[in-house]
Amino acid sequence: MGRMQAAELKKIVKDCNRELRIAEVEDWPGAVNGLQVENNGRVTRIAAAVDGTLATAKLAIEQGADLMMVHHGLFWNKTHPWTGQRYKFIKLLLDHNVAVYSSHLPLDIHPDLGNNALLCRSLGLNRTKPFFTDKGRQLGLRAARKMDRNKLVEKLGEVLGVSPILLPGGPETCRQIGVVTGGAGAELTIAAKEGVDTFITGEGPHWTFALAEEMGINVIYGGHYATETFGVKALAEFISLKHHIPWSFVDHPTGL
Repeated sequence: MGRMQAAELKKIVKDCNRELRIAEVEDWPGAVNGLQVENNGRVTRIAAAVDGTLATAKLAIEQGADLMMVHHGLFWNKTHPWTGQRYKFIKLLLDHNVAVYSSHLPLDIHPDLGNNALLCRSLGLNRTKPFFTDKGRQLGLRAARKMDRNKLVEKLGEVLGVSPILLPGGPETCRQIGVVTGGAGAELTIAAKEGVDTFITGEGPHWTFALAEEMGINVIYGGHYATETFGVKALAEFISLKHHIPWSFVDHPTGL
């Protein structure tokens, strides 16, 4: 039996960091974009996952992966001591030689591999422009597209494989559509002030229903998880083609 094709972890990390401009993109405190856990330095298979968790790590190991590429990484706030489930998680990764690479906002905003760009493309929203100014940069995309509101909801459901939630605060015919994947619902005012009549994101608080009505804007929640499956798949495929190693997607939906 021939030796399995392998790539160097450090070269993969260098390529990801450069492509995603990790050093340039400000993120939430504690996001720690880049390599979060090392392995022995060799990668034979990539597993892409939205969330870096004990459950997805187990699934990645079942698929034979020694590198996980995730959107939501291991570190967001104080994460010590490493006891209980945290201990089980890190021990599992180390025992099975699994590295973890994480990219949050850099992967959301990438013009080709990003969650926003790929979701827009899937919805047929072309000629997009930067949108939704926060954290010193524009985190989303917008497009001028005349479309029946209910048809847009239906199309989004087909693309995501879930049933979106519509807050019908705006016009029945959409003309200016903004997209920010993930959990941007709480910042609905940014979208409204920038002039879109329909805002697509993943999730938001209960009170955004009334706010959408007051601001006269449609909001469509497609699910935080569902709207952010695009980027990790695209990044894993990009690295797979560049380094000639296989990849697979670990699907572990949260329903949120």
